[in-house]
Amino acid sequence: MNLKYKNLFIWLIGVALFLIIATACTPPTSQRISRLVMFVGVDVSGSFQKSGYYNDALTFLSHYLYGHLNRLGELAGLRALFVGSIGGHGTDEPKAFHPIHDLEGKDVRQIEAALREWFPPRDIITDFNAFFTEVAAQTKDRNLTLAPICIMIITDGVPATGIREDKTTYEQIDLDPLEYLSRRVTVRLTYLDPIVAKRWRDNVPARRVRVWTVPAEVMEGWKEQMEPGVELAKQDKFWKWVKDNVDFRVRARRF
Repeated sequence: MNLKYKNLFIWLIGVALFLIIATACTPPTSQRISRLVMFVGVDVSGSFQKSGYYNDALTFLSHYLYGHLNRLGELAGLRALFVGSIGGHGTDEPKAFHPIHDLEGKDVRQIEAALREWFPPRDIITDFNAFFTEVAAQTKDRNLTLAPICIMIITDGVPATGIREDKTTYEQIDLDPLEYLSRRVTVRLTYLDPIVAKRWRDNVPARRVRVWTVPAEVMEGWKEQMEPGVELAKQDKFWKWVKDNVDFRVRARRF
């Protein structure tokens, strides 16, 4: 064989081997890319505790987070996760967020135990505006503005700011810090009273932010989706219920 063609042949073999090795060492795209940034808010006000749904909500939330952390069913994987409380003893009270590292590698029971340790329901104020402001600040500080953002909240949905609630209370909920935070921002509120859910949908001003509410009566049904004796990773009926009812892809409202 001519030396020139022999060297070319060897070079081509080397390139082919390199491509085979590179492909084998690269995980599938579906496993590699996790774009969703999730902020979780836990309502620690006395009113949510008195609603009777607080304990069920924390148990559900532990399953929900486990599912997203492990990409179970068709749930989106997480690029980042921050878990904080919505509450305090006064308005505009800053709260710390627990990062994804505090929950990674934990099973459902360990996640629930951590949530209960972090968020005992003993505050008197439910200040959604302070929470949304902190979400915006964290997103900008960590350069996450290009990612889709989900804000998942377990709450009775009632803003408790020490001022008597009236028809303008929900109009004063301020989503402006979230409006242009990212191309897609979704606020999901679960365990609301149906009337409160309607007020969030109808009275809270929003333009680009998508707001999705799930009443407590619907959320109570999550346990019925669990099949006895089936490991959590294979609970297809449950994960489909979560995707269809909680992670529903909602459109932005137009005002």
